[in-house]
Amino acid sequence: MLSMTTRLDMLVFMSEQTGVRRYHHGDLRPALLEAADRSLRQRGVAQLSLRDLAREVGVSHAAPRRHFPERQDLLDALAEDGFRRLGEAIRRVDTDEHVDFAARVRRATAAFVSFATENPALMELMNVTKHQPKKTEVTLAAERAFQPLVDLIHEGQDKHILQPGPYEELGIILYSTINGLTALVNNGFVDPERLEDLTAVAVRQFLRGAAP
Repeated sequence: MLSMTTRLDMLVFMSEQTGVRRYHHGDLRPALLEAADRSLRQRGVAQLSLRDLAREVGVSHAAPRRHFPERQDLLDALAEDGFRRLGEAIRRVDTDEHVDFAARVRRATAAFVSFATENPALMELMNVTKHQPKKTEVTLAAERAFQPLVDLIHEGQDKHILQPGPYEELGIILYSTINGLTALVNNGFVDPERLEDLTAVAVRQFLRGAAP
């Protein structure tokens, strides 16, 4: 009977011979998400396949199901990671309260616009996936991503720059306007070079319309 050491050596040798990469615990999930993001960019969500991802990262076709039992689990994880990255992009902009309020709104929305136009397929997936009947990791990630914009709306109301009332209404108006602009660019209806100016106009019109 072969010893445990001998059997392990044989497994390593077989992996090296077949070119199969062996992942340590914790490595496979991020590798699959990275490969899924590339596939999403190149081929869109309809062509996203767990079997193809397994082949790309060099594991058995059953290995991804340890992390993503169903295809929808992978899509949810992609959307959740997208919202995490979007939130980081928005938070990186200068939100110092000493900076002009309108300028900070423009910077925050510009960060959203930049992310959405650089990741059109991912953004579409995020918009679809966040609408779920109950709280999930995706919906919570979406709330965290947009929290800086919510904080700006609250600040604007506290400083009487924005009209009082339910902040959700103002947030929906701002989001739908900016998201609509990015959708027009992503679908080829508006030249990307116009997006920066159009975003500035949209924010200016929003602040004017939402003033007390």
